[in-house]
Amino acid sequence: MCMATRYPEAIPLQRITAPVMNALVALCHFCELHGPRTLFCTEALHPPSPTPSQAGAPIPGDRESDREGEGLTMRANSSATQRGDMCEGCRSLPASHPGFVSVDSETGIRFLSHQHPRQPQLFSVVRQACVRSLSCEVCPGREGPIFFGDEQHGFVFSHTFFIKDSLARGFQRWYSIVMVAMDRIYLINSWPFLLRHLRLTIQSLQSTALKVFDSEQCVCPQRAVRMNSVFSPAVFPHQRSGNAARSLPSLTQHTNLWASLHSSFSWLLKACGSRLTEKLLEGAPTEDTLVLIERQTEQEEEMSCWEGAEGGGSRPPCHQSESELYRDFLFDEGKAEGYPGPKFRSLRHLRQVLGTTDFRQLAWHVLMGNQVILRGADPGLIHSAFTMLKALLPVGCVRSVTYSAQYEEAYRCNFLGLSPDVPIPTHVSSSEFSVLVDVVSLERGSLYSAACGEDILSLYQFNISSTNSQPTDKGPTLLNKIEVALSNENLSVDVVSHCLLCLKEEWMNKVKVLFKFSKVDGRGREDTQKVLALLGATGPGEEDNVRLLKFWMTGLSKTYKSHLMTAVRGGERPLSQ
Repeated sequence: MCMATRYPEAIPLQRITAPVMNALVALCHFCELHGPRTLFCTEALHPPSPTPSQAGAPIPGDRESDREGEGLTMRANSSATQRGDMCEGCRSLPASHPGFVSVDSETGIRFLSHQHPRQPQLFSVVRQACVRSLSCEVCPGREGPIFFGDEQHGFVFSHTFFIKDSLARGFQRWYSIVMVAMDRIYLINSWPFLLRHLRLTIQSLQSTALKVFDSEQCVCPQRAVRMNSVFSPAVFPHQRSGNAARSLPSLTQHTNLWASLHSSFSWLLKACGSRLTEKLLEGAPTEDTLVLIERQTEQEEEMSCWEGAEGGGSRPPCHQSESELYRDFLFDEGKAEGYPGPKFRSLRHLRQVLGTTDFRQLAWHVLMGNQVILRGADPGLIHSAFTMLKALLPVGCVRSVTYSAQYEEAYRCNFLGLSPDVPIPTHVSSSEFSVLVDVVSLERGSLYSAACGEDILSLYQFNISSTNSQPTDKGPTLLNKIEVALSNENLSVDVVSHCLLCLKEEWMNKVKVLFKFSKVDGRGREDTQKVLALLGATGPGEEDNVRLLKFWMTGLSKTYKSHLMTAVRGGERPLSQ
C-alpha cells in the first residue's frame, strides 16, 4: 500500500474537507463501568475537487492556526460530560492528541484515525453500531462475525472477541471491530475478505495480551487472591486497586498500538475498496465468465495480501472484458507462442491430424472428465493441443498442468503434459478413467527446420491408449453435435468456435436445472429421471449424457451455487408444499 504516514505534530486537520463515506472501521469495547464505548475509528476522506479559482493556489493558514483547528475539531466530537464519563479502559487518544493521518499517494485519499469520527452524523452511526455489536447483535458464543443494519443507520460487519485481563471479571474483556457502510451489497460481498484480515488483527491482539496475562498471573495469581478475599458487589471494582478499567495498550504492552491499528485499518479500507470494482461484461455473463472473474478476484486478493504483508505499493487491479478473460484462459497468456515448432491451429485441425476415430475417443474422455495425458518432447505442440481441447469444457472443469517432469494425480489436473521419459504409474495405465497420447517424433533430420514447410503428420506419430472398453460411438449427445459442426467444411473456424460456445451454454443450462433439482431440492431418483427426459438427456447415449452432466456440475461458479443456497435459506419452498 503506497501511503505516507504523518505523525501527530504534522497533521493539519482543518485542511481536510467533508468526507465521502464509503466505509468506516472502528474498534469498540464493553467497559465494566460505562458500557459500550468506541475506542478507535478510521475513516477515508476523499480529496476535494478544486474549483478554477483554487487550482494551483496555496492553502491559507499557518502552523499555529492548523493546531488551533485540530483542537476545535476534536473537541467538537466530545462534550465535557463525555470526557468526564471516560475511564482508562474506554479512552484511546486524549482530546489533545491530533490523531493519525495516512495519505494514499496514488489517489490522494486520506485515512484519518481518532477515537471518534469528525462528523456528528457519523458519530451517531458509529455509536449505534458500537452499542448493538456489544449488546444484542452477537453470534452464539459471543465471539465471531455477524452482519446487521438498516438503510437509515447503515449496515455493519461486526466481529466480537475477548482479550485476556487478569484484573477483569472472568479474566477477560469484550471488544469488537466493526465496519460500517451504507452499501449492503458491498459489505456482504466483502465478508470473506474482511473476516480473513480482521481475524489476523484480532489474533495478534489476543496473542500479545495472553503473554501479558500469563506473566502477571505468574507474579500474582488473581484467582487465589479472589478466592481468599471477601466479595462485595458494591466495591468489587475498588477491590482490584482501582484498576478495573485498563487500557488496551496496557493489556498488550504495545506502546504503539494505536499507530499500528491505524495502519491496519487504513490498509483494510483501501484494499477492500480496490477489490470490488465494476467489470465490463459483453451481454449477460456466462458461467465461464463468472468462474474467470472469481479466479481473477482470488488472484488479486492473494496479490493484495502479499503486498500488505510486504508493505509495498499496491498494484492497480487489471479489469478485463469477457472476451479478454476467456482468451487469456484458453491461450494461458500466450505461453504456446514462446515455443518453436508446429502447433495445432484449431479443433478441426486437431481432428484432421488424429483422425475421426481417435479424435472422438480423445474428446469423449475430455467430456467425461477423465485424465488426458499427452507425453512427448515438444511442449509447444502439447500446449497447443490442450488449448484446443480445453475449449470443449466449461472453464470451471479445467485443471491443467501443461508440461511436467513428473506425473501428477488426476485430482490435481485433468489435462497433463509430460516429457517423453516420464513413466506412467501402473494404477493410472490400468485405469479406465484416463487416456494416454504418446507423441512420437519421426526421424526426419532437423525437427524445427522441417516444421516450417511440413505438416504435423509428417513429423509426429500419435499413439492413443486407454483401458476403457465402453463404446464411444453412441454418446454423449453433445459430442455428436460437435462432430457434425467440425465435419461441415462449409463452416469456418470462427463459426465452429461460436457454435461450440452455444452448445456448451445449452448444456450448462441443463446442468443448472439438474443441480437445482437433485442437489438443492433433494429430489429422488424417479423425479430426477423425469427431469433428464425433459432435458433431452435420455435415449441413445443416456449413460454418457448423465455422466457428462454430473462432471459439469463441478464447473458451476461459486456465485451461482451461493445464489441457489441463499434462495433456499431465504424461505423458498416447492409448490407441492
